[in-house]
Amino acid sequence: MTQFGTQSHPLRVAIIGSGPSAFYAADHLLKQTSLVIEVDMFDRLPTPYGLVRGGVAPDHQKIKTVTKVFSKVAAHPHFRFFGYVEFGKDITHAEFTEYYHQILYATGAQTDRQMNIPGEQLSGSHPATAFVAWYNGHPDYRDYQFDLSQERIAVVGVGNVAIDVARILSLSTEELAQTDIADHALEALSRSQVKEVYLLGRRGPAQAAFTTPEVKELDDLEESDVVVLPDEAHLDELSRAELERNQDKSSMKKVEILQSYAQRPPGSKNKRLIIRFLVSPVEILGDAEGRVATLRLVKNELYATDAGSIASRATEQFEDLHVGMVFRSVGYRGVPLPDVPFNERWGVILNQKGRVLDPETQQPLPGEYTAGWIKRGPSGVIGTNKPDAVETVNCMLEDVAAGQTLSPRHPDGASLERFVRERQPNYVSFEDWLKLDAVELTRGQQQGRPRVKFTSIDDMLAALGRTETVEQ
Repeated sequence: MTQFGTQSHPLRVAIIGSGPSAFYAADHLLKQTSLVIEVDMFDRLPTPYGLVRGGVAPDHQKIKTVTKVFSKVAAHPHFRFFGYVEFGKDITHAEFTEYYHQILYATGAQTDRQMNIPGEQLSGSHPATAFVAWYNGHPDYRDYQFDLSQERIAVVGVGNVAIDVARILSLSTEELAQTDIADHALEALSRSQVKEVYLLGRRGPAQAAFTTPEVKELDDLEESDVVVLPDEAHLDELSRAELERNQDKSSMKKVEILQSYAQRPPGSKNKRLIIRFLVSPVEILGDAEGRVATLRLVKNELYATDAGSIASRATEQFEDLHVGMVFRSVGYRGVPLPDVPFNERWGVILNQKGRVLDPETQQPLPGEYTAGWIKRGPSGVIGTNKPDAVETVNCMLEDVAAGQTLSPRHPDGASLERFVRERQPNYVSFEDWLKLDAVELTRGQQQGRPRVKFTSIDDMLAALGRTETVEQ
């Protein structure tokens, strides 16, 4: 049996996805000194970085600087990027096993959870994920239409994605023009008629999932006043006791900021961002044309569960919020990959500490792993993916030492590259991406912006001198 992990027979690893968890995993693999490892990273888009490019808000440029770290990982001589190559379509699961000793799935959580209330499918009711992808220039969403002629919009949820959506809707054209927001979104938002944005949370301010910096920066909005109702900002006894017991300084600061907003007199800016607590949507009512017209809310109260956590339950008090558009942001959810075990209930790949499990035996499948949101669900911030990825890679290294890997027939990089060229001649290498990156940065510099993004795959390929696309 051939010994692999050597210079002549390196350990071959495929990573599916190119977001933070994918790059953190690649970094940890490539830093191993006892094994020679080659990492090939695949993404169905021509561009790398996943949600750092397509999910982080355009006015949060500092967060995006993490891509400099990822770019250094990609510069490693044993790293290759194959963009515009889709798992299960261009290359199947079975075909990947012919070329790699190990496969790591790091595809994130690509869709949203539904609220499951009547009227959710009305025109004007959207997943926040679609709006985020649209304003960030994701090629799949560039042609979406959002009716920004509406004066009042509701965003259901109080996580970081929800507050990002509310903030983008509240920014002035001048503020947006200083970011790398997609051109089509900048144009549409510059014509926006939105006057009031409601951010709706089912529990209280102490349980809001958005981070302290996210809520603090709302104070810097040029054209929008931040409004919090005093009654809803007030902490109940359960929440106060929990904060004191846990000594959670971050949550305490967050509550303090929200309560300071509640104490302010009415402002005079052109827009209002209204943060509500202890309310849940129960129905979306439409107008005669089948468009969103009213969001019916139920008032909630908090109670302690048997497990000791604080949950909400509905009262018999209702109110109607007259809005013309609703964005739901009540959680992300992973999408199944062809021939990869999936836990439908949790929306993640079936796994234990990153080892993919056989659904019949609940035992690890040799050579298959997962990391990031598709492993654990949508939790944490970008940096949370680093220890998560390290945990998975450590399992991979343990299994290599135990001889528990796949047995590929063609475990060499040249064979794989020939196969990819045959299946997808227009694949995009990392060197190709650097060319696209340089064009985006140059266009941004010309406009006084961080970058001006490509939002069309055809345009990306044209910029690389590819005259036609392959039928996908």
